[in-house]
Amino acid sequence: MTQNVSPPRDSTSKVPSAGEQPAWRAVLFRADVRTVSLLGVLAALILIGGLTKPDQFLDTRNLQLVLTQASVIGVVTVGMTFVIISGGIDLSVGAIVALASVWATTVATQEYGFAGILFTAVLVGLGCGLVNGVLIAYGGMVPFIATLAMLASARGLALQITDGRTQIVTVDSVLDLGERDAYVLGVPPLVLVFAAVTVVGWLVLNRTTFGRRSVAVGGNAEAARLAGIDVRRQRLYLYLLSGLCCGIAAFLLIVLAGSGQNTNGNLYELDAIAAAIIGGTLLTGGRGTIVGSVLGVLIFTTITNIFALNNLQTDVQQIAKGAIIVAAVLVQRRTASTT
Repeated sequence: MTQNVSPPRDSTSKVPSAGEQPAWRAVLFRADVRTVSLLGVLAALILIGGLTKPDQFLDTRNLQLVLTQASVIGVVTVGMTFVIISGGIDLSVGAIVALASVWATTVATQEYGFAGILFTAVLVGLGCGLVNGVLIAYGGMVPFIATLAMLASARGLALQITDGRTQIVTVDSVLDLGERDAYVLGVPPLVLVFAAVTVVGWLVLNRTTFGRRSVAVGGNAEAARLAGIDVRRQRLYLYLLSGLCCGIAAFLLIVLAGSGQNTNGNLYELDAIAAAIIGGTLLTGGRGTIVGSVLGVLIFTTITNIFALNNLQTDVQQIAKGAIIVAAVLVQRRTASTT
């Protein structure tokens, strides 16, 4: 009598049971929960601002100010998000913004008008990003060291260009962008630029091969290389992207302040990294969202505005930011340990 014996099943081809969710659905679920949580935090902050200073915080001009201030650091954060997703870091973004803003507002540059200022700001940002990318991707330098060196060099060059003086913008077409007459349906032009950069960043990260390669490099660079991805070239492109965002942010800051100063962009690198972290971007790379990073920027900008309206000290504001960053990292570690 023969007995039918079923062939052994490969343990790696386990079929999920009816109660289990595929891995990709679990990732989407976590992302949705994180986004909803950030929206809840932002809503709570708006409620606090409305309760503490209803006449001032909920005023249309104040809300426009919050969005405008978020636009500059927000553009920088979009570029920073790509870099961190790839497993890198960029400590030089604030210094690049400063250098681009003062180089674009020299007397010689302003003679070329609106186009000259914009072109110079973007070109300086791209140039600094190129140096960072070459040193890291092809020079083998650690991103922390390479970008730290750029931070010091860019700050020093910005100080040398300005000689410590503020460079006033005299080009009317640039200054007019900051006036209320330039608002589109009540929305400042700077906010529209920020929105455009955010949309493009989201599309690039989620709908293009470039975005998938960035995530792959951050998740496992060696596996990405074996899969045929040119890891060094990808990293170069990512730091170029970060530099481009710094150049755009520098131009927005010029419009907002009407001047170029070597102190521009102070601590932007910390704010951008913090916004990306609380938005769900892993410092170890391989995961992150543009939407989360933008919400992180809005949260920090709203906190700053509420503290300013309530005449609270800057040190208390920094303590609050630090507590938020620590909480976000702890949540990330807890989430990672459960996956």
